[in-house]
Amino acid sequence: MADNTLQLMVHGKNIANIEPELSYPGVAINRVHRLDNPNYLFIDLLLSETTVPGKFDIVFKGSGQTLISYPYEILKRDAGSAERQGFSPADVIYLVTPDRYANGNPDNDSVPSLKEKPNRRNKDGRHGGDIQGIIDHLDYIAEMGFTQVWLNPVLENDQKKYSYHGYSTTDYYNIDARFGNNVLYKKLSDQAKKKGIGIIKDIILNHIGSEHWWMMDLPSSDWINNKGKFERSSHVHEVVNDPYITESQKNAFTDGWFVRTMPDLNQRNPFLATYLIQCSIWWIEFADLSGFRVDTYPYMDKEFLSIWSGRIHDEYPNFNFVGEEWPVVTNIPATAYWQAGSKTHDNYKSSTPSMMDFPFQTALINALKGKESWNSGIGDIYRVIATDFVYGDPYNLVVFAGNHDMQRIYSQLNDDMDLYKMAMSIVLTTRGIPQIYYGTEIILKSTGDHGELRKDFPGGWQGDRANAFTGKSLAKDKSDAQIFLKTLLNWRKNSLPIAKGRLIHYPPKDGVYVYFRSHGDELVMVLVNNNSNPVSVDLKRFYEVLDKRKKARSVVSSLDYDLREKISIKEKTAIILDVIF
Repeated sequence: MADNTLQLMVHGKNIANIEPELSYPGVAINRVHRLDNPNYLFIDLLLSETTVPGKFDIVFKGSGQTLISYPYEILKRDAGSAERQGFSPADVIYLVTPDRYANGNPDNDSVPSLKEKPNRRNKDGRHGGDIQGIIDHLDYIAEMGFTQVWLNPVLENDQKKYSYHGYSTTDYYNIDARFGNNVLYKKLSDQAKKKGIGIIKDIILNHIGSEHWWMMDLPSSDWINNKGKFERSSHVHEVVNDPYITESQKNAFTDGWFVRTMPDLNQRNPFLATYLIQCSIWWIEFADLSGFRVDTYPYMDKEFLSIWSGRIHDEYPNFNFVGEEWPVVTNIPATAYWQAGSKTHDNYKSSTPSMMDFPFQTALINALKGKESWNSGIGDIYRVIATDFVYGDPYNLVVFAGNHDMQRIYSQLNDDMDLYKMAMSIVLTTRGIPQIYYGTEIILKSTGDHGELRKDFPGGWQGDRANAFTGKSLAKDKSDAQIFLKTLLNWRKNSLPIAKGRLIHYPPKDGVYVYFRSHGDELVMVLVNNNSNPVSVDLKRFYEVLDKRKKARSVVSSLDYDLREKISIKEKTAIILDVIF
């Protein structure tokens, strides 16, 4: 690794009262730390360039005698691991809630050692979806045209209820047994890679679950914020960058707990910070990951985030990870603040390459549902993208129409197929890295209730009446949406202007927004008519980009267009054209 140090956390009754020793070529104990809990010991190891993979014993001695002997192993890295390529604008991310996608192994639905048992009738309960279910349907995911899979957290979540979502970690190093195990997770990554699909791991560095084993015996008195006592976060995101705010109000946001069942971690504790950094690196290596999605990003200590992101970047310069800044959905500077390369008011240094583009998502919905006027409608999208100058790299933002925390996009757009197709067309052709939530391809509906919007994917359970994986008994409108999205996704995989090209756009005129993606001699043109009536678009305005090109072909309908004439566009329609040189 780029960093040749390793810190081990050792937990055991009065372990701090005994001394660790080891004998292995190229590995030495550099320092031993004892905190205020005698049941913990932290051992700093120093590895040299001559260190080779292998096993050795760490022995713990007291009064000259060996009291405990613990086997440890240094593992060999895969060739090229440090140079791994993370997800990029050439990809489309498929977001999956594992418990609600497909039940590949009903035998692991209930695990005796874990508290919550399955109850598919309870919208907030565990339904039995698992990693095997995802492996079983990798062909479907690949054939649809997705190239990355982001799974909501799959680490052990041994909470008494509402554990299916995974955001209350109780073990950072083990997959929840109701999803499978570490070996199966690695198999998923290996099998996905063979089909051209990367795996993005959802990680939570801000908090743990209240049933985490740490909570029974905290390593130190400052391991959890607010002295381990519940104090709810203010949830006022703006305080992070507010120039007039007091320190106490900043702390009320970052140090408060998300909810009572999610104790807030104190990343200012250097031992906890190291634990979280090393755990992140371990999963990249073990599971051969192509990315992270980092939950509740601004809730954490900002200096820790600077160190954590820097360490990940130092070890994997081409790896990608995206942070979640939400619900400050309209505050573009607040989102940009966390992205690497952005200019900040306080010279804050971040190495986080990507952020979730919530401002774009808000603008997308408002634009498609809003009334066309000088300050509303499709212009909302233009104005958000026109503000990209504040980002370090706007092309590396993750763009989306919906996710696991908001009402299904089809329902947000009033169950309107035209608006749905417009939204998908824009998300898949604008700058950034598109993310599609599972079920979007079959226009699943929902309220804003979490259990409802994370409903089961039809066909993922034996006995389901409809099967979206095969198309059996799937309603026509769902099938049509699936075919539409599949067409766009597979076209996108082979479009260099979309994968690598720059974006050029024009301010909307008369309710029509036109933009281009350009790469070398290749050009894609997108025309969005947000009016409730058909329009005819004069293309002379776009002479700088079209540059005497004469023909174009629709990506969806395969219709040919003469670029020397006006283009007629039906109401509430987006047309995507491959421009022929």
